[in-house]
Amino acid sequence: MEGLLLVDKPAGWTSFDVVKYVRGLVARASSKPHRKIKVGHTGTLDPFATGLLILLIGKTYTSRSEQMLKQDKSYQAIMEFGHTSSTGDPEGKLTESNPNSLHPETDELLKALASFKGNILQTPPAFSAIKVNGVRSYKLARQNQEVELNAREVNVKTLELISYNYPQAEIRTTVSSGTYIRSLVQDIGLSLGVGAYTKELRRLSIGSYSIDYAKQIEQINEQTIGSFLIT
Repeated sequence: MEGLLLVDKPAGWTSFDVVKYVRGLVARASSKPHRKIKVGHTGTLDPFATGLLILLIGKTYTSRSEQMLKQDKSYQAIMEFGHTSSTGDPEGKLTESNPNSLHPETDELLKALASFKGNILQTPPAFSAIKVNGVRSYKLARQNQEVELNAREVNVKTLELISYNYPQAEIRTTVSSGTYIRSLVQDIGLSLGVGAYTKELRRLSIGSYSIDYAKQIEQINEQTIGSFLIT
């Protein structure tokens, strides 16, 4: 059993949770031990986030993971102004960041969004999967160790305002591989002088693959998984 499986990851699940769940299904459906089943993915989604997670099943497909990781991705997110988060999302410690009760006007927000389009320098969040001396950055951050990550160039191809009613704004964006939406939202909030964190995040696409064709976890079982694979 080999192919691509498009999954709509639910909130609260880690990407590894999904991989582990699907590996178990494939193992049982194929009557093979778990250790013999190769399953990977094409880009981690944070536990609080939902949306498209592409699983690579079988050696033929897991060997393509590096290539698929480099594809552009699109997201829809809700920004919460007035607070920052230690993790950039709802799971972190929130700190009030707008003591003067500033309420940016819509045109100010649009101008700020426009300034983040194109090639920009972005510092990844400390709570990320980037390795520092062989250790995942988030593991060091959880141990209260200081993590210094270098800024790197990413490309924000589109950045669109869907709705705005302070303290929340909904945006849709398409970005190059390696772009962190949590960092993008944090930087936008900083530029407006009010602070912000990513309250909700949903991945809509990876390359040419769309969330419209992804399956819910509850739809995927030993009987159905074979029919859902893209080969």
